[in-house]
Parts: sequence; C-alpha cells; structure tokens
Amino acid sequence: MKFLFLSSYAHLALDSHAERASGGAELQVALLAKELVQRGHEVVIVGADDGQADGRVLDGARIRTGGYFHTGGAWDTLCALPRVLRIIRKEQPDYTCVLGWTAWLGFLLRARKHTKLIYICGSDAEVDGAYRRANRMRGWLFEKGMGGADQRFAMSERQAELMQKAGLSCGMYRNLILQRKEPRATVKDVDFLWVSRCIGLKRPHLFLDLAEALPSARFEMIAPPEDRELFQSVSARAEKLLNVKLHEHVPYAKVQQYFDRAETFVNTSEFEGFPNTFIQAGQGGATILSLLVDPDELLSVHQAGLCAAGDWQTFLEDAREILEDEATRSELQRNAQAFVGEWHDNDANVSAFLAGLPK
Repeated sequence: MKFLFLSSYAHLALDSHAERASGGAELQVALLAKELVQRGHEVVIVGADDGQADGRVLDGARIRTGGYFHTGGAWDTLCALPRVLRIIRKEQPDYTCVLGWTAWLGFLLRARKHTKLIYICGSDAEVDGAYRRANRMRGWLFEKGMGGADQRFAMSERQAELMQKAGLSCGMYRNLILQRKEPRATVKDVDFLWVSRCIGLKRPHLFLDLAEALPSARFEMIAPPEDRELFQSVSARAEKLLNVKLHEHVPYAKVQQYFDRAETFVNTSEFEGFPNTFIQAGQGGATILSLLVDPDELLSVHQAGLCAAGDWQTFLEDAREILEDEATRSELQRNAQAFVGEWHDNDANVSAFLAGLPK
C-alpha cells in the first residue's frame, strides 16, 4: 500500500542533521512512516518548504515539498493548496493521513476521489470542541474534514469516547516509541525536567514558579522557542534562578538522555492528547508530575506519577513528596516504566492501525 502524510516538519524528525526541532505530532508521523516502510509499504511525506530539496529520501520515506502551508496564513494556504492537491493526484496514494488539528483536513476532502482520507487525533481539544471555539473558521474546516474522513483514530480511550458522543466511528491507535540508540544513563542528576515547545498552552512559566518554590532542587528545561516573545521572557527569568538550566534546542537523538537523567518529568500544559514526553519519561525511568493532564487516568489510577487535577497547592505538595520521599518516587518510576511496555508496543500499535484502515 502507499501512504501519504501531510505534516509540516515530520521530515526533520527523520533527518539526523536537522537543527530545527519539531513537535510531538511530527515525531509520531515520522515514527509511523518508518514502521510502514519497514513493513514494505511506500511512504510519501508532504512537508512544509524550509529550503529542502523536493523528492529526497529519508529512512525510506520520500519527502515532497508542499509550500508554506504550515504558516496558517490565508495567502500561503491559497498558494499551497493547488500544489498539495497536485502532489496527491500525481502520487495517487491509497491513504492520505493527517495527525492533529489543521484546517487542511477540510481542504483535503477535495482529494478523496484520488485517495482515502485518514485522521489521527492528536489532542483532546480536537474532539471536545475547544479547537473550534478558539479558531472559528479554521476549526469549522477542521471539524468538517474530521467528519468527512474515511477513518478516524483515537490515541486514548477519552478521545474515543468523545468521538463516539459526536457520532463519529473510530479505531484505536496509541503513540509509538522512539527507540533509544544508547544505553540508559545510570546517574540521575536532575530532580525536575520540563520538555516542550515554548508556547502559551504549555505554560512554561509555571515550571519556573515550581523552581522558585523549591530552590534546593535541580531543574532543567528544553523549550524550543516557537513563541519567540514567550521564550525571551522564560529565558530572562531562568537566568536569574540558580537552580534552573534552560536549553533552547536539543536534537531528537539527544533528548532521551535528559529523561534518563531526570528523577521526575513535569507537565504544566492546559491540555494534551497522549504526550510523547510521558512515554519518554517512562523509558527513562522518571516519574511523571502533572498539573492537569492525565490521559486515560495514567497517573491517578495506574500510578505512573501524580496529577494535581489543576490545583496549584496540590501540585506543590506532590512535587515536595516526590523530591523528599525516595520510596514513593522509586515506586512511581517503576510504574511509569511499566506502562510504556504495556501500552506502547510499536509492532502491536502499527498492526492495529493497518487493521483499522478502510478497504
């Protein structure tokens, strides 16, 4: 079978020489593309134009350049639309796949006579109406595309329930694992780690609030500056905190080392789907401390960490408990490591994806 993915920067996750970071959705597209190639399928990724050559091959996937569709600007979208549709008509993929929210899901309905449209949910906000409320026109286009897709996949039981309530059928497909290339670090010299794009909904300043509240603990941040103004404010504040070390960019191949070194991974986001960082924390033997996000009750029921259900005081108390109580911390770390093997077997999840595709 032939698969085509529309993803702004998934090709960067396949390029070991790329300096620019990409997000969790792009990483998941790259991992799925690699797995499909290994199973003998043909894969094309239509990426945003960042100066790369059209048609180069990375890890077996052929990369086409789709223009500036990633900007969200009306003119860029109008210019990129015929180019992207032309690529789909020429490539004639069996399946065109989109992971996560984008108005392009609605535009791609125009290509359905040449391909089947597949949508993979990246965040709860895509299926609970939050994205539509925050982005009226783009949200309408996105939801039109989601409803018209030939198949939808949820990445958590919560997402599946939300789709069913909306009258949308779906399959289940959980995040894949970026396999480690080096043995796990044996020394944990970071107490609290924060890893995410530096954008408002990730709330990086709350991590710095936590660092101020626990001045004796060691904090590190990896925060690629997608929102440059926000990053500058975070950077200026982090420089004044002696217990915080901030990294602007870390290559994908190096990120897992930071999770290996961390006792605890911290999530302060307003919402998520199923974060790649939770999986990386489990791989690294780090417990998870979350202010609000708890996908499929991973933390509250399965005890892979602690979730404060949005309450800041509880969040502080949980952080202190993890920091000071070695027995509790060790148990949570073991549970976090165990869930990765139980929920995120690449072979099983790719098989579930293929089995759920429309014929």
